[in-house]
Order: sequence, then C-alpha cells, then structure tokens
Amino acid sequence: MRNVIDQAIFNSRLEAVCEEMGVTLMRSAFSANIKDRLDFSCAVFDTEGRLCAQAAHIPVHLGSMTYTMTEVVEGIRWRTGDVVVYNDPFLGGTHLPDVTLIAPVFVADELMGFVANRAHHANIGSSSPGSMPISRSITEEGVVIAPVKLLESGRSNPEAFRQLSKIEQPESCHEGLPLDFWAQLSACQIGIKRLGEMIESLGKQAYEEQLEALFDYADRLSTSVVEALDEGEYRFTDFMEGDGLIESDIPLCLTLRVSKQKLEFNFTGTASQVAGNINCPVSVTAAAIYYVYKCLLPPEAPTCAGAFSKLEITAPSGCLVNARYPAAVAAGNVETSSRLVDLVLGAISEILPGQIPAASQGTMNNIAIGAHGKKFSWNYYETIGGGAGASPLHAGNSAVQTHMTNTLNTPIESLELQYPLKIRRYQIATETGGAGLHQGGNGILREFEFEDAAEVTILSERRRHGAYGLQGGNAGKPGQNYLNGKPLGGKVALSVKSGDVLRIQTPGGGGWGDPAG
Repeated sequence: MRNVIDQAIFNSRLEAVCEEMGVTLMRSAFSANIKDRLDFSCAVFDTEGRLCAQAAHIPVHLGSMTYTMTEVVEGIRWRTGDVVVYNDPFLGGTHLPDVTLIAPVFVADELMGFVANRAHHANIGSSSPGSMPISRSITEEGVVIAPVKLLESGRSNPEAFRQLSKIEQPESCHEGLPLDFWAQLSACQIGIKRLGEMIESLGKQAYEEQLEALFDYADRLSTSVVEALDEGEYRFTDFMEGDGLIESDIPLCLTLRVSKQKLEFNFTGTASQVAGNINCPVSVTAAAIYYVYKCLLPPEAPTCAGAFSKLEITAPSGCLVNARYPAAVAAGNVETSSRLVDLVLGAISEILPGQIPAASQGTMNNIAIGAHGKKFSWNYYETIGGGAGASPLHAGNSAVQTHMTNTLNTPIESLELQYPLKIRRYQIATETGGAGLHQGGNGILREFEFEDAAEVTILSERRRHGAYGLQGGNAGKPGQNYLNGKPLGGKVALSVKSGDVLRIQTPGGGGWGDPAG
C-alpha cells in the first residue's frame, strides 16, 4: 500500500510543477488569448523526451508534444540556461500560432529532464489578422520557426530574437521580443526551479526509479484496458465540410484494429491532403487519439508515456491526417482534430455499444478579427463553445468548449476594453441539441458589432452536418454564420465596416438513446 501511496504522491508532485508553470504563464501574459482564454499548456518530460506529467490544459497541445518530443530534443546539445523555441507543425508542432518553449533541467550538472510550454499567439506574422487565414500553403500562415535556441546558456540568441521580433508591433515588445514570449520564458524558469527542487529532495537515483515505476504502472493499466476489448476490426467514416476553397465533403476514414497486444488506428482511405488549410500533421492526429484513449483509462491512470504504449498509428504519407510540407494546416489543428475525435469515438462506439457518448459540436468555431495599419494594429482570436454530446448517463452540457480545446471564453469586459468590438448578444442557442433519451447540449449564439473597419476570418465546421447521435439519438442542429443577417459559409474571409454585425450560432451536441424512451 505504501508504494501505491508514494507513487500517487510522486505523480501529483510532477503535475503540480506543470500547474505552477501554467499559473505563472497566465499571470505573466499580456494577451487576452493567454491570460483570459488560457490557450496554453505545460508539461514535464524525461531526458529522452518521454512525457512524465502534464497539467489539465489543452489536449491538442499536449498530445502532439507527447507524440513528437523525443524527435525534437534529440540531436541538440543541451546546456544549463538553454531554451529552445519552435512552432513548425511538421516538426512536432500543431499550427503556427502555437509556439513551444523547451528548457532542460540540470541537477549537479547532470541533465535530468525537460520542462515545456506551448501557447497560442494571436499574431504569428501572417498578413491576415489573427494569423488564421484561408490559406493554400503554410508559408501564408505566418513565421515558421524550426527548433532554435532562444537562449544559449542563459544569454539571448540574436538571430532567434531578430526572427521573432518580426511578429508583433514594436510597442508590444521588450528587447525586440514579443511580450508573451517573456511570459513563456518565466513559465520555463519556474518549471526548472520546481522540478530541480523535487529531484534534489528525492535524490537523482530515487527520482529516476520512481519515474520508471510510473511509466510501468501506466502501461499496466493501459494493458488491462486493451485486453478487455473484443478483438476485431471496427470502421467509421466522417467528413470535413470543405477546406475553405471547395465546399464538397472530404472523407475521413478509420479502421480500428483491436488485438490483445495493441490498438492500431489505420487511416487508409482518408482523402489526400487538400489545397486548403484543414490538413493535419500526424502529431495532431496522434493528439486526438491520445485524448480519446485517455478517456477510456481508469481515472487514476497517470498521463505519461506509459499510458500510450499500446497505441499504433498508421496514416499514409500525404493524406489529410498526415500531411506533407508545405501543406496549409491552420485549421487542421482546430477543426480536423475535432472531427478526428468524432471519428475515433464513432469507431469505439462499435466496440463498446451503449457506453460511448454522442458526438459533441465537432468544431472550435474559430473567429479571427483585426486590422493591420501604421497607427493602430490589433489581433483578436477566439474559439467559441457549443453543445456537448449526450451520454448514457446524462444530457450533454450546453455552451461549453468540447474535447480538443479546453480554453475559456474571452470575457466581454476584457474584449470590449481591448478591441473596437461590442458584444450585442451572448446566450445559449436553445433547441440546438439533438433529441434523445438524453438530450444533446445546446450551442451558443454570439453577436459581434464592429466599431471600426476590420478583416475577419471564420473557420468552422458542422454547418451542414449535425453532430451525430448514438443509440437512436438524433443529430444536433448544425451551426450558422451570418453577417448583417445574410448567411455565410463555414470557412470565410471578409472585410467589415463600422456598424456591421456578425452572428455566430454554434452547433448542438448529438442526442443519446431513443427519444421515445
């Protein structure tokens, strides 16, 4: 019993390091996107880049880091005081606005692990405000940062600073570096300090032994889950509603092969990568799979590398969920990842009938607004919640962020203070959840009135096909986008003027069970 208690305490201490990093980042940040919406994530890794622990932050951030961190850290000669920065989606990133900082943790001159944080920057250098354009190539989406040392032995790297100083306006920088990067550096420093203190208190050998025991424990729990599933092949298909350039449906296909040794997620049959921006690097695909699988594990299962050792991902190179450079990926991280959760849950519902919830809204309803000018430039970005899918136990929650995002809304007071925007309506979109024995959650209705001319990009899904119900439940109602009362597409870029009104109605979740009972 004592070993179990000690292991739980050890895991909690690691998670506490990640949580404190997150609090530091939130309180140090300058943008509403990070300090208000909490669009960031923090984690601890071992010397090989294996995940040790994470805070309860953003699933798409954390899963993608888990999948690729080993490749990112190997080959770098690490020294005390180094901090590496990158955002390249094809080297373990997600999309360009999500920028990752990694710092090594040394104890008595010995490398003992890494701390990392990833945060969404509303401006990453795209010509489109919000840096979420309707793009055809990643080169249109902003500044691509291959892994490079931002700090070397505690000293700034002039080349990295010059590259990053191009992102923001000069007044929002310090020493040429955008202010939110300083917040991320602060989070790294507190992570280094706290993890170092933990290792010193335990002793290096004891720390490494307990870490391996944590991995083994998570692996045993994962093995028990896999062995309990019925062997076989299970298939599910869903669709993306165009890529921003075309309107036709784009298929996502999954064959889930279950054996007593592993789960193979095979995406053969999925559409090839497309011209628009809904393509996914495979790290984002992995993040969706990890998220769903973690939901199947017992609550006590640690979120570490051992938990995912029984998973195998097969995705043809050049397909929508394993895109090749220079594919546009801005919406893959947010929209395609959301659909991948629906896809994986749909396949698992075939294995565990009656135990899996209906589909949630299946989109992040991304809205990017701003203006680039000589006198005044601003960038606003937000994801808007919707309806959660109903489950065998209860109705779906209304007006919540679901699955791959775990952010908050931007408070109206903060939004109206910082930007030339006014919120005219913000309410639950009633009767949008799918009917069922348990009703799907309702979406959100949010209206923006523009007080100045601006450029707007909307990246949204489930505008034609509602979130599916399960066990006889009905689909949720699709979302709708309007400008001055006229309908818009799900993915659109447009110019607005003072007095214009944009209305976003987000989708409802699917219902669960026969509505007739």
